[in-house]
Amino acid sequence: MRIMNSAEQFEAIVRDHYEPLYRFALSLTRSSWDATDLTQQTFYVWAIKGHQLQDTSKVKSWLFTTMHRAFLQTRLRQNRYPHQNLDIVEEIWEQPPASSWSQADALDSSKALLALAKVDEVYQAAVALFYLDDCSYKEISSILDVPLGTVKSRIARGIAQLRDIFAEGNSCESSVNR
Repeated sequence: MRIMNSAEQFEAIVRDHYEPLYRFALSLTRSSWDATDLTQQTFYVWAIKGHQLQDTSKVKSWLFTTMHRAFLQTRLRQNRYPHQNLDIVEEIWEQPPASSWSQADALDSSKALLALAKVDEVYQAAVALFYLDDCSYKEISSILDVPLGTVKSRIARGIAQLRDIFAEGNSCESSVNR
């Protein structure tokens, strides 16, 4: 087994976790610019504090937890100190840098992300972590710092809301096509 230096380890962690973290950030922020910033911020924190993690099997959980906390801190700061938004127009389904997604996947993803954005905010992170990033209930519980039962109920309620949203969308489309 080859021993990696810290630069190689960092590159390997970024390579393995960038896209799932970006997708989670996009589901939280609903903006590709903010998602990219949040993802970069998460890796910056890893570069500074990652050496403190004793159990390397928990890197994924550590990164997602760090990202969620950074998002919550940013949200809190925005609520305390609101600012005027620049009118930057962007598509929510914009692909992350160096993504291997196909155009069809991006369009399907955009519909899913738009629907997820309509789900009550308290359920969004759990649903995104479970479906977009394939996190286990236990990992989500750790990342969001909530009990396992809460994770399960948030996912179930979020899915129920998604079903309603998609059902509304299909009924609107069918009435338009008549």
